[in-house]
Amino acid sequence: MRLILFLSVFIISCSISKYTSNVKPMIELTGEWLFKIDPDDNGLAQYWYSSNFDRSDWQSVEVPGFWERYSNFAKYDGIAWYYKSFELNRIDKRKKYAIFFGGVDDDCGVWLNGEFVGEHRGYSDEFYFDVTKFLKQGKNELVVMVIDHGGPGGIYKPVAIVEYSEIADLLKSEFYYKSARKSEDWVKDAIIYEIFPRAYSKEGTLKEIEKDIPRLKELGVNVIWLMPIHPIGEIKRKGKYGSPYSIKDYYAINPEYGTPDDFKSLVKTAHKNDIKVIIDLVINHTSWDNNLISEHPDWYVRNEDGEIISPNSDWTDVADLNYENRELRKYMIEMMKYWVREFDIDGYRCDVAELVPIDFWNEARKELEKIKPVLMLAEGSLPEQHLEAFDLTYSWNVYDALARIIRKGHLPSVLDNVLESERYKFPKGSLRLRFNENHDKPRAVKFFGEEGALLSALIVSTIPGVPLIYNGQEYGDTTELSLFEKVTMSRDTTSEKGKRFYAFYKKLFNFRKNSLALKRGEMIKAKTLNDDKIYAFWRKFKDETVLVIANLSTWGVTTKLQVDDVLRKKIKNGKVKFYDVFEEKTFEIKVDEFINFKLEPFGFKLINLY
Repeated sequence: MRLILFLSVFIISCSISKYTSNVKPMIELTGEWLFKIDPDDNGLAQYWYSSNFDRSDWQSVEVPGFWERYSNFAKYDGIAWYYKSFELNRIDKRKKYAIFFGGVDDDCGVWLNGEFVGEHRGYSDEFYFDVTKFLKQGKNELVVMVIDHGGPGGIYKPVAIVEYSEIADLLKSEFYYKSARKSEDWVKDAIIYEIFPRAYSKEGTLKEIEKDIPRLKELGVNVIWLMPIHPIGEIKRKGKYGSPYSIKDYYAINPEYGTPDDFKSLVKTAHKNDIKVIIDLVINHTSWDNNLISEHPDWYVRNEDGEIISPNSDWTDVADLNYENRELRKYMIEMMKYWVREFDIDGYRCDVAELVPIDFWNEARKELEKIKPVLMLAEGSLPEQHLEAFDLTYSWNVYDALARIIRKGHLPSVLDNVLESERYKFPKGSLRLRFNENHDKPRAVKFFGEEGALLSALIVSTIPGVPLIYNGQEYGDTTELSLFEKVTMSRDTTSEKGKRFYAFYKKLFNFRKNSLALKRGEMIKAKTLNDDKIYAFWRKFKDETVLVIANLSTWGVTTKLQVDDVLRKKIKNGKVKFYDVFEEKTFEIKVDEFINFKLEPFGFKLINLY
């Protein structure tokens, strides 16, 4: 039962929170809590968070822990509620107090003594809420509503009431004092284009992708990520074509896509066009007809009855691998080396990387580096992944923040809070993958709207990190590309919308390729008169200065940029000279004129100051 063992080990390792010297734990809220699932979403309407609510039918559980560990909830996804009472003998009104969560999967709302304290989105982040005004001497009652969107759910890391001096003290993790592995310059400079070969063209072949390499270069792309290129399992297949993440043979090319020679030719053509190639690596599980099941059944996870099982109740088309087996680890590392050595690929995007032990990834990276420098992208968000194994991790936190701002009307400061928390949580120099769309998320135009899609793309491409675009996104495509069927992306090259989106991405990516400020520079927040709607920041590297200013609201805004130290250094004889990236024009105007901006709803400017 590797999954249960993994969860148990994970919980034990997180049982003691690490705080800075300026944070004093008052009470650890681990141990027994009350718990109840809410599949019909009745809790809010029925005031389950109130202090006098009857919880006599709630069950006792241990926290921290994923609720899959609790009896009868192994397959539950949805809403669940937690309750914990605790006593405080004394409260010093001169001090500040917070409730600190090590991690909740996925989203949560928090109430203390019947009062709403705050909400948090995203499963991987530590977070806190100031509760100074909510705490009371004597009995306190804490209620947490957790919303799990799939996979493990619950309060899976410790919870504590702490005394603190500064917010930074709450945010700093043990990894804040460490450095991320040093990545190659081409990794830092990457603009990654994700390709689903089946959906990329009507033919769905590697040859068609190869034909399109010059176009991708012209667009500004310099790394392509190919979703799994291996044969797909047939046993327990979902849909007619099956998920490419159900791997039948790790050493073969899906014959529907082409041949090994086709793949070698694609990689060679990409390299000639200064484009690197990484492929999807799916090694947490295999298809049910993978040869490893018959040849090495001991490499798989089994249930109490000795049957090989899936990783979870939804992934029924795959069988779970057991990384406690050393021979499995050797096999996978040799396979990873094979594709780098024989096909000259430039790295891997590692599927569900958090479900594979980090020590395996560390070992694999060392072996790959003996062949050539590679890019390793983790589909994960753990700070420790940056120390040795991975160059990049998924920035779900920024995606979730943009969703809250653009779709729900939250303040732009939500993004500041997320980036600040990230800075304190991750090792110094960590690279995060920024995106507003990928194959696991809805099409950006459908999710954010047309203007919101462009705005969110601008932000993820200009804040620190590495941007990702999913095939068809450059056309504003709204076609939902099924993992299990044959659906081809749309290439809208004739409509005003299609032309506008393509021109936007081409200008944005080609400017980024040549901008050290965007690739290497520090991010400095700029202030405006309307920071409740406007998000503005500088990117600065040596003498290069870039301004990003965006209206994150549904209202047109006329605002004024504050003249700060960054801007003052660019003023010459009372004027500012700059290049407007999307207008493709150079201007020289008076400072008073430059600092005034009129932005339409979700409007923006990208400006390079001379």
